[in-house]
Amino acid sequence: MARMSAEERRESVIRAATAEFARGGYYGTSTEAIAKRVGVSQPYLFRLFPGKKAIFLATAQRCVEDTIRTFEEAAKGLEGEEALSAMANAYTRVIVERPERLLMQMQMYVTVAAAEQAGDHELGEEVRAGWMRLWDAVHLPLGAEIEETTTFMAYGMLINCLVAMGFPPEHRVWEGLYPEARLKGRLGK
Repeated sequence: MARMSAEERRESVIRAATAEFARGGYYGTSTEAIAKRVGVSQPYLFRLFPGKKAIFLATAQRCVEDTIRTFEEAAKGLEGEEALSAMANAYTRVIVERPERLLMQMQMYVTVAAAEQAGDHELGEEVRAGWMRLWDAVHLPLGAEIEETTTFMAYGMLINCLVAMGFPPEHRVWEGLYPEARLKGRLGK
């Protein structure tokens, strides 16, 4: 069996960290748990990343980039309402099928708030920069209209909250959302 390169190990750390941070958050996740999930020692983990914050930031960046890729692939060649529909549908599907991505997003926001309160602004700066890349990724396909982009992102955040809180697809809170963003038929239940 071939040995993994350092880059392949970094990728496995990011995947493991996504699962661990999604479940336990930044402050509740140990580097030991991440190393154990990957099957490496903590000293080796710290050869790949200088510390826990670097692991979290790499994981947060991956989460944002994966979401951007989801939107870009869904909206390829589309504009306006067609792009909106395709992106809403793709995003809703991803967060239902890959709940760790949703939970990682939620943990990013909680971590930034806690870090800012503690005087650590680096996490917030990085996460906000990623969020702005996400904003820009949906802004153009939606016709570069501020209101459309704001509404789309607001619905996305609402969807994040509803899914995270476990509202079932038939609950009335889903009725006002884009039809493509509703969970009906997506949970396989």
